[in-house]
Amino acid sequence: MPLSSGTIAIAVAAIVTVSGLVAQQAPGTNLEVLQVRPNFYMIAGAGGNIGFQVGADGVVVVDSGSASSADAVVAAIRKVTTQPIRYLINTSADPDHVGGNAAVGKAGQTLFTQSGGAGVAADFLGGGASILSVEQVLTRMSGPGGPSRFPLGAWPTETFSQPRKYMYLNGEGIEVFHQPAAHTDGDAVVFFRRSDVVVAGDIFDTTRFPVIDLAKGGSVRGEIAALQKLVDTAIPSVPIVSREEGTLIIPGHGRICDQLDVVEYRDMVTIIRDRIRDLMKQGLALEQIKAASPARGYTHRYGSDTGSWTTNDFVEAVYRSISEKVQ
Repeated sequence: MPLSSGTIAIAVAAIVTVSGLVAQQAPGTNLEVLQVRPNFYMIAGAGGNIGFQVGADGVVVVDSGSASSADAVVAAIRKVTTQPIRYLINTSADPDHVGGNAAVGKAGQTLFTQSGGAGVAADFLGGGASILSVEQVLTRMSGPGGPSRFPLGAWPTETFSQPRKYMYLNGEGIEVFHQPAAHTDGDAVVFFRRSDVVVAGDIFDTTRFPVIDLAKGGSVRGEIAALQKLVDTAIPSVPIVSREEGTLIIPGHGRICDQLDVVEYRDMVTIIRDRIRDLMKQGLALEQIKAASPARGYTHRYGSDTGSWTTNDFVEAVYRSISEKVQ
């Protein structure tokens, strides 16, 4: 018998409670720090969700939150460990995920010397933490054709264009998967294999419909493919479902989830995409499609009529994404 979303939410909360992973308020801030695994933590309240792994090799941080929260993020990490931050991995170029790059990176210490070049170990000496992203993130942050909104110290220092980048730190493999044309064309999903935690970025956002940024290379087809990648990477608590264990997934915003939550989210996006496509085949224009409420059944949970990303924005993005594909 499948679990309801409410049961899943309770189950995930139970995982946190049983393991002693209770959220703690960072002193003097609005940040919450959750111990997700023995060596893995999540920071909420800094903009986008932040994940970080700790160990003998140092700290690996995924996303840095907004610029205004950067100092508080560094302080929260320092409260957990005195080990240096070695890597900062960005899941996209969104300001609420990379705004703190300069401060978080500066607070760290790279594994490589500046003079030896990237990839040359140097007895843990060198400048600030290495900042890793897919190439498109650096392109957007460096502001080609105009001034950058981000200081030079916030730009990624290592980029990749292949589908998979990996490293081995703190006793576990870390895989970074490029998910092209999803939320944007520069999305990455970060999988900590031994911790069994996936940091998904804004591909997966439990607080709203996914933001499909067409201007930055996003598409509904790529969004669904990226969600499917999350489903394929994560493992649910089977066959012993009573243990309520399995892979934990940290979304770009919202609560910690499991694989079944992502399955539900993927199905939601797919159903709405199919409804819009069917209405387009009937010859309806965009405004008529919006009036037909193709997101019905999901608006109470994910929709909004106000803010930076409304239900109509999502419907329009899906419509235009399908139209571009048809053309």
